[in-house]
Amino acid sequence: MSIIAGAAALSASGAAAQSAKDYLGPAGVVPLASEQPASKLVVDPPLAGPLAKGLVVVQYRAENLRIVPVFGTKALDVSPRIGHIHVTVDDLPWHWADASGEPLIIQSLPAGPHKVLVELVDANHKPFDRAVVSFVIPPR
Repeated sequence: MSIIAGAAALSASGAAAQSAKDYLGPAGVVPLASEQPASKLVVDPPLAGPLAKGLVVVQYRAENLRIVPVFGTKALDVSPRIGHIHVTVDDLPWHWADASGEPLIIQSLPAGPHKVLVELVDANHKPFDRAVVSFVIPPR
């Protein structure tokens, strides 16, 4: 079999394979035809190993919402919906926004009990869901 005939046979067999769309479904940025399901926040307790050393590492995930650093009213029209989280430590009167999607890492908290409020919000900071994680930093 010549090299050209072999290449033609390989490309013909590839055409019969499923496309990426057939395998993965529609692209994630295609507008949905129906109403989107409610957004949900899942927050795990802090990782035990780092917590024993005074470092708080909290993993979380969002369902039916993509965490991205996009803000403003125009972002409310994006489908699937996008947003970020707000984080409040120990009921302080301020919070911070995080749009990285990475685990939360909090350091330098004093020994003792603490709690972290994590809120899943839209691009205009309107809350969808929230979770509170309570933990104790051991004395060092």
